Parts: sequence; structure tokens; C-alpha cells
Amino acid sequence: MQIVRRLLWALLALVIVAFVVINWGERHDVIIWPSDTNRSLLFEWPVGFIALVFFLLGAVPTWLFHRGVRWQMNRRIKSLENAIKANSLSSSQPARTAETTPPPPEQPKSDLTSL
Repeated sequence: MQIVRRLLWALLALVIVAFVVINWGERHDVIIWPSDTNRSLLFEWPVGFIALVFFLLGAVPTWLFHRGVRWQMNRRIKSLENAIKANSLSSSQPARTAETTPPPPEQPKSDLTSL
């Protein structure tokens, strides 16, 4: 399964790099802060850079959320495993019961008592 995951990531990286390289020369206007007075922040960025930035803006928060959930689940699993270990250790030791004295052995009846 690891090899499939790595191949998919490599393919995705290859597609993104190819798109950035092909579109690097083309420039496009990006308006960051529009205003009514025609004094807006205007940048001319290559299309590949724009695609890369917005891909990262979408992927990084999702990746961070995934890592956080994974960390939380690992903590929960370890906590439950430790609870099971503690429970199994306490149940494997025999419980101490009150020691009872065995009943006295029966004495053989002698023939003289029947007289």
C-alpha cells in the first residue's frame, strides 16, 4: 500500500511541476485589494506561481487537520491500550481470600465406644 501512495504523490507532484513550468512565462493580473478609487493592489504574477500558491493554500490546512486527527487518535489508542494492560495485570494476580482452617480429621471409631 505504501508504494501505491508514493506513486500517487509522485504523479501529483509531476503534474503540478509540469503545469508550473509550462505556464511560467505567461503573466496574469491579480487584484489583491479592490477599491472604488481605482487604487487597488495589482500584481502581475506568472500563472504557474498563482496555481502553486492556491494549491498550497488548499492543501496545507487539510493536511494539518489530518495530522491533528491522527495524533489525537494515536493518543486515544495508547490510552486505551494502557488501560487494558493495567486491567489485565490486576486481574492476573489471584485475589487473596480469607484463609480458612481445614476441618479436623475424623478419628477412627473404636470398638469400645459401642459398649
